[in-house]
Amino acid sequence: MLSGIMSEIKEFSYRNGLQDKKILLLFSGGKDSSLALYLLKEAGLNVSALTFFHRWSWRETLNWAMGFTKKLGIEHYLVDVTEGLLGEATGRKGPICINCKKVMLWNAKWFALNNGFDVLAKGDNANDKIIGALLDQCKTDIRLCELPKIGVPFFRPLIKYTAEEVEALADEAGIRPYRMYEYGRRRQWREGCPLQYIDREEIVTEKLMDLAYRVNYEVSKIARKRKVRVSVRVPSFEIMCWDCDGETLREVESVVREFKGKR
Repeated sequence: MLSGIMSEIKEFSYRNGLQDKKILLLFSGGKDSSLALYLLKEAGLNVSALTFFHRWSWRETLNWAMGFTKKLGIEHYLVDVTEGLLGEATGRKGPICINCKKVMLWNAKWFALNNGFDVLAKGDNANDKIIGALLDQCKTDIRLCELPKIGVPFFRPLIKYTAEEVEALADEAGIRPYRMYEYGRRRQWREGCPLQYIDREEIVTEKLMDLAYRVNYEVSKIARKRKVRVSVRVPSFEIMCWDCDGETLREVESVVREFKGKR
């Protein structure tokens, strides 16, 4: 299956002139973007990686991402969007992810334009395809979108593959990203940032962002040790857990009580 998609990417790239373009892939260090980066590199394309981070990002996953690009021999840019995220998200209602994606998209656009990149790329899979979303307004093949509003074409090599197919492809390629054992927001395992656990409709503040990071980092230690998935919403302190037994829940509840007591 891996060799098949590699041939498909090469053929698609040649047909659309991507072989001669500088491509910048938005790289989170998750399985989707890691696989996309690997495939574009192996297909012989001129690809670099761009990772956005902020002060609430998981350092463990960032370190893994830097090691992955070093192993592939790919140029990797890191951009701190802390100030932009604070300006865009604080004072508004959650979920914060909508505001964060807006900051990252426009930062990616200007980074690409200012550094000589011709194409932006993402690791979106078929499960990420939402009717009405900006990148699904393509008039031609949804794998390569010319979007006047952005000004830079978007290449999505995995958009026709389901999350399950991407998982199988990544396993075949030996790609195993570092996991924090978060609960995740979707049916498929979607990790990445503790700020996603700020309660919906809650007014976002810097203090609340700090709390989301601290409590979820502590419970992630338990989750990683026990190989279960745990996250905590704030400020409600709702515990979300996959495959937790009673002992694990008691340990997580103990951590949560400590944070409640400090508020």
